[in-house]
Amino acid sequence: MSRPPIILEICIDSVLSAVASQEGGAQRVELCDDLAAGGTTPSAGTVEETRRRISIGLHVMIRPRGGDFCYSEEEFETMKRDILLAKQLKADGVVFGILRPDDTIDRERMGELVKLARPMEVTCHRAIDVSRDPFESLEILADLGFDRILTSGAAPTVEEGLSVIGGLVTRSKGRVTIMSGAGVTAANVRRIVGETGLRDIHILSPVIKRSVSVGKAVRLFGPNPPQVDATAVREFIKALPA
Repeated sequence: MSRPPIILEICIDSVLSAVASQEGGAQRVELCDDLAAGGTTPSAGTVEETRRRISIGLHVMIRPRGGDFCYSEEEFETMKRDILLAKQLKADGVVFGILRPDDTIDRERMGELVKLARPMEVTCHRAIDVSRDPFESLEILADLGFDRILTSGAAPTVEEGLSVIGGLVTRSKGRVTIMSGAGVTAANVRRIVGETGLRDIHILSPVIKRSVSVGKAVRLFGPNPPQVDATAVREFIKALPA
């Protein structure tokens, strides 16, 4: 029986990076703001313009701030409104995660967001990596109907979490897709896929684009943020196993 093709998702924070990801051959993007904080909710304008310019999968991060994943009532209400906006703007999916103070999955709130998000796809981000027990979290997320879980195997990088990721893939039994995140490169992706059985890969693929301005803006506020390079995406895809 042939295996399904590998799906490449690129984590981005701009319309330019979305377009480059599509040009390079990625099947999906995860659109965020503030990647330095691990990704937060992008503006409605960015979501709308990204949707207008790409036809590949568009998943939107729903995270009201950086830091931990325990949210106030005000933050939770904001997440609900952002999910409805993403749906209205024709996103294909949303990405979120909420924990309780004891680092377990907040089943009640997460379930409410899943229902609100449908028919969009729902992915749990790396909140699972700081949850009390990733295998316990997997069972809760599968029971809630999540389509996908992004994880580094409860470790700083995928390579360090390979055994946990492999265990999650086995335990999931096809109920929910496990997707790698954090530290996947063209140099290690074959090993990661081979040892875990993953078929969804999540990468950050930036190159520094030179600022057009040569004036005070660069001196005061620094260069433009990194953007995805379509050529680098193509090279990464060449490194993927069959």
